[in-house]
Amino acid sequence: MKVAVLGAGPMGLAAAYQLARDGHQVTLYEADDRLGGMSASFDFNGIDIERYYHFHCTSDAGLLELLEELDLSEKMQWTETRMGYWYRNKIQDWGNPIALLRFDGLSLMAKIRYGLHAFLSTKRKDWRPLDQLNAKTWIQRWIGQEAWDVCWQTLFDYKFYQYADNLSAAWIWSRIQRVGRSRYSMMREKLGYLEGGSETILQAMAEQIRKNGGDIHLSRPVQEIVIESGRLCGLRTANETVEAYDKVISTIPLPFIAQLAPGLSQVTREQYQALPNIAVACVIAKLARPLTDKFWLNINDPDMDIPGLVEYTNLRPMGYDHIVYVPFYMPAEHPEYQKSDEHFREKVLGYFLRINPELTESEVLDLKVSRYRFAQPVCRPGFMSDLPDYRTEIPGLWIADTSYYYPHDRGISESIDFGRKLARESVQ
Repeated sequence: MKVAVLGAGPMGLAAAYQLARDGHQVTLYEADDRLGGMSASFDFNGIDIERYYHFHCTSDAGLLELLEELDLSEKMQWTETRMGYWYRNKIQDWGNPIALLRFDGLSLMAKIRYGLHAFLSTKRKDWRPLDQLNAKTWIQRWIGQEAWDVCWQTLFDYKFYQYADNLSAAWIWSRIQRVGRSRYSMMREKLGYLEGGSETILQAMAEQIRKNGGDIHLSRPVQEIVIESGRLCGLRTANETVEAYDKVISTIPLPFIAQLAPGLSQVTREQYQALPNIAVACVIAKLARPLTDKFWLNINDPDMDIPGLVEYTNLRPMGYDHIVYVPFYMPAEHPEYQKSDEHFREKVLGYFLRINPELTESEVLDLKVSRYRFAQPVCRPGFMSDLPDYRTEIPGLWIADTSYYYPHDRGISESIDFGRKLARESVQ
């Protein structure tokens, strides 16, 4: 079959890879000038690195299976990482039972309740009973108000803002479970990175697509998915010609779809438009010395409007450079998101000097800001019922993005799995 895939993020690449592998004629369209979507890399003054941080867990079966297929398994490296919590103006250990017991800021009963909830969440297999539950209510019922105020509230508030009180418990559970199960033991956390970063798997998929006769068009946004009288006609690109396809698979963010596919029913287009998303302004910093010894640092500080930061080189060493990601998640319509890149750089510099007083301003070598308008779908209770079927009302048209592997959070492995699923189902 002649199939078009929209979006060259991990999901779109995986769909095109599977289709080409199975002998179909595939064309992949990407508006950006590079592969990867949120996993795309850029040249950060001599370092090839992702614009947004990524890490891998031992449970990432889709990614590990594909690495095996591509003979890239040796590129996956596993590292013991450490988590911390910035609270009461100091870095405290976090992420294991001993650190929890020693944590300055919670009563013993709050610590016990918090630890029990985390432990049972990693053991739970069936997420469906959590699907209709409100995450805040679910967590508070288990851990109490004290632990909620210290450990969770700022994480919710500084990522979801006005949506913070209406998130799915199933979605939050999946985040707890994924990281909680990627451990050497209860005391030791194990996370992974790819040698060469995400670019390693992205380029390998692209090479196989081309090797099997597929085409990849970068910097070529699709103007319209052309639908006439309930029938898929093809795609219109910038040159205004319509290219006919037997099947079209879209993996671009759902909020674009209502405008991109005006031939869909009004009801379906309104469903896409009603789905809220969170944007991100992510500052990536290059330092001359480590900021901390933690990979992941949660933050609860009234003077820092971020839920945490990621010191990436405490997972993936990069020579003498020390790389830190500081994501500012918020709705795109929030006034803060409209502020300049310099505004975010100045904030981050101030945060760094507070967290590590030994760090000097001259040791902050560079600060870059990347923005992504549709970084995170807001998964409300019963989220799947909000989504139109990815097998649309138009025969041959399949539409999905990272929302569709709910309750799991967006990730490279999940995107690969779902992209291959789309490919297989679309040509049956």
